[in-house]
Amino acid sequence: MRETPTPAMRSRLIPIACTLCLALAACGQQADLAPPQGASLPPAPYGSEVPPTASELLEPDVIAVPERDTELRTRSEEREDDPFDLPPE
Repeated sequence: MRETPTPAMRSRLIPIACTLCLALAACGQQADLAPPQGASLPPAPYGSEVPPTASELLEPDVIAVPERDTELRTRSEEREDDPFDLPPE
């Protein structure tokens, strides 16, 4: 059985929770990314002479972030027959 927190307990928890949130917010990385000591970036891709930088490696490919098709249908249209829409066996 849980006890209901008293107003005195709540008044102690609020500053503690705020302090934890501020401490967590202050933990962010402020410097540029670099490989750890003794390690190097991955080798250059096949066909490229220069290896990519850390910032280039963090950029997603076009395939990873496709553009959305915003074309909306303006009227009802009959669906085309789908040869792969088979009933279960």
